[in-house]
Amino acid sequence: MIYSEITLKKGREAAILRGHPWVFSGAIAAIKGNPGAGDIVLARDSAGNPLALGFFNPKTDIAFRVLTRKSEENISQYFWQARLQAAIKLRQKIIGEQTNAYRLINAEGDGFPGLIVDVYNTTLVFSIATAGMEKQKNHILNALASQVKPEWIYEHSESRSRTLEGFENSSRIVFGENRSGTVEIMENSLRFEVDIISGQKTGFFLDQRVNREKMGALSRDASVLNCFSYTGAFSVYCAEGGAKRVVSLDISKSACVAARKNLHLNWFSVENYPVIEADVFDYLRKMQENFNMIILDPPAFAKTKRDVTKASRGYKEINLQAIKHLTKGGILATFSCSNFIEEDLFYKIVLAAARDAGADLQLLTRLEAGPDHPILLGHPEGRYLKGLLLARKN
Repeated sequence: MIYSEITLKKGREAAILRGHPWVFSGAIAAIKGNPGAGDIVLARDSAGNPLALGFFNPKTDIAFRVLTRKSEENISQYFWQARLQAAIKLRQKIIGEQTNAYRLINAEGDGFPGLIVDVYNTTLVFSIATAGMEKQKNHILNALASQVKPEWIYEHSESRSRTLEGFENSSRIVFGENRSGTVEIMENSLRFEVDIISGQKTGFFLDQRVNREKMGALSRDASVLNCFSYTGAFSVYCAEGGAKRVVSLDISKSACVAARKNLHLNWFSVENYPVIEADVFDYLRKMQENFNMIILDPPAFAKTKRDVTKASRGYKEINLQAIKHLTKGGILATFSCSNFIEEDLFYKIVLAAARDAGADLQLLTRLEAGPDHPILLGHPEGRYLKGLLLARKN
C-alpha cells in the first residue's frame, strides 16, 4: 500500500522515538500527496527515514496520530482484527469472572487512536473522537461483531474532540436492538443497571472499578459521604463493605433515581443508605455532620486549558469543605478526571485545602483508572483520572 507522506522538521521526531503517539501541526515541514482529514500517512524524519504510519488531520493541532512504527504495514481489516484480538486477550487476563462490564478498547492505550469501546454484559458501547477512526468505523464494527459477538452495539460519539476533527456527533444503535436502552451488569458480583443511551460517558464509570473495591474494603463500620455519587456505585460498594451509613449526594434527579435503584438491586435499604438530590458545594458548606469516609468524584471541572484556574478553585473548595467534615483518622478519596488538571497541580490543590482546614493528611496511595484502561508508557496525557487516598491525622 502506498500512502501519502509527511516530513517532520529537524529534531521533531524525538517525541515519536520516545514512544509518544502524537505529532502536532507545528512539527510538520512538508506534505507529499493530498491527504485529507482521517487519511493514513507515512511520517518521515527530516533525513527521510520512515518513522510511523498514522492518522493525519490537517485541521487539528494534533495533526498525526501513530498507528504503527512498522512503516511497511498495511492498515487493512486484518490489522484491526489483530489489534482487537490483542485487546480481548489482555482483558481475559485482568477481568475476573464476577465482572461482565469493562473497557475493551482504550484509544491510544490499545492502538486505536480516538476509539473507546466498553463492554456491558452482552452490549457494546463505542465512542469515536477522531476523523481517522471514523473512516475505519466499518472495519471496527465488523471486527467487534465477529470477535465479541454482542447482542447489540450502541454508538455514543459525542465530544468536543469530535467536533474539532470535523465530524458531527452521533448517538444511535448500529447493530442489534434494545428497546429500553438499559442493561444490567455485574461488577465483582454486585449488580447495577446502566442507562446506555442517556447516561454519562458510555453509561457507567468503568474506570473506577478498582477504586470502588478499595473504598469498599475500607468502609466497615464507617459513616460515608459519597459526593457526586451519580448512580451510586461507590455507595453500593461501601454498603457491601459493611458501612453503617452511606449518604449519596448528586444534583441530578435521574442519577439519584438510578442510585436508589442500584442500592435496591443489591438489597440495601435507602432508609439506611439515603440518596439526596443536592448541589454538593452548597450541601458541604451547610452540613453539620462529620463522616469517617468522604468520597469526592466530581465531573471534569476543566474541559479546556482556559478552565484550569476556575476549576482549581472548585477542586480546592470541595476538598476544603470535605476535610473540615472528616473525623480524626477518617479517609478521604478525592479525584479529578480533568485532562487539563495535571497530577502535580491536583496534589498542590488538595494540600492547600488541607492547610486552610488546619488538617494534617497522610497520603496512603495515589489512585488511577483500572488496568482495563491501559495507557502507553510514553503518553502521560492518557492518564486522565487522578486520585489521592488520604487519612486525616488530627
